[in-house]
Amino acid sequence: MKEKTTYKKAGVDIDAGNLFVERIKPFIKSTARKEVMSSLGGYAGLFNLDPALFKKPLLVSSTDGVGTKIRIALMMNRHDTIGIDLVAMSVNDIIVQGAEPLFFLDYLATGKIDVDKHAKIIEGIARGCKEAGCALIGGETAEMPGFYQDDDYDLAGFAVGIVEEDRVIDGTNIRLGDALIGIASSGLHSNGYSLAREVLFNKGGLKATSKLEDLEFSLGEELLRPTKIYVKTVLNLIKGFNVKGIAHITGGGIIDNLPRVIPKPTRALLDSRSWEVPPIFRIIKDIGQVDDSEMFRTFNMGVGLVLIVSERDSKEILERISMLGEKAWLIGQIDKREEDIGAQILIN
Repeated sequence: MKEKTTYKKAGVDIDAGNLFVERIKPFIKSTARKEVMSSLGGYAGLFNLDPALFKKPLLVSSTDGVGTKIRIALMMNRHDTIGIDLVAMSVNDIIVQGAEPLFFLDYLATGKIDVDKHAKIIEGIARGCKEAGCALIGGETAEMPGFYQDDDYDLAGFAVGIVEEDRVIDGTNIRLGDALIGIASSGLHSNGYSLAREVLFNKGGLKATSKLEDLEFSLGEELLRPTKIYVKTVLNLIKGFNVKGIAHITGGGIIDNLPRVIPKPTRALLDSRSWEVPPIFRIIKDIGQVDDSEMFRTFNMGVGLVLIVSERDSKEILERISMLGEKAWLIGQIDKREEDIGAQILIN
């Protein structure tokens, strides 16, 4: 008699999937906001947005992943912070519009469900959501044998926020002489890891467990530092100050991200000596012999968020950021762009 074929024998374990859902329920419940109307296990998440609380609300959405930083998590066999990165990449994109994140959904794809490992990932996502003040209202875990190796996984996230139409931060009020304030990053965040891995592990011959003189922790721990979530800081600032523009320094670094915010007739003049560049960036530069221009177009170089504000407000805003527990610097100003083809970013 021929052996019967089952879904489990084909590589998909429904029982493990159900156990996984039960394991992550407490994490998801811990992120709940009063507007959440659904529980885990339904086909979709329900969120009660009360229109009476707003005049002309706009929904703001963003989706992202964490790229090859996952490779570092696999090398370290540490998966409790990569979910924070996932949330951060989307909610930071929402907050630069002045929007408050409302809810988040995740997508986890893997070759084989590992209940303990993947529960750690979801626990990290829940921690990120709580830090951002948004609810984790749903997600999908896809077991895909034959597409991913058993240990491999990938992550994607989707966030939705809200802002009043007349409170959108879009850079249209930026003027000559406005100040640029850089808020510190926690490290590489979630960008540039393909270059970092090539330099550090392939060219430099280092290991995740390597201890380097300038680093507080092992190289792998340094590379796994979670992406900083700026939501609460920005929400606090925009209540009391006129923040004219905000750039989230992600892929493309300062070079590519600031032009997304400032008007085309202007340019940003930055002084690279005005802020602290964490040692990991110098290590990558030195080992890989990477040009400054490549470094600034690949990595955040220690600045995770740039605010454009009136020069007269800059000192008070810096003081407020410090009170909120963040490190920030006055890193430059808005200047006139001399010609249409001139660079919009000039870093000295």
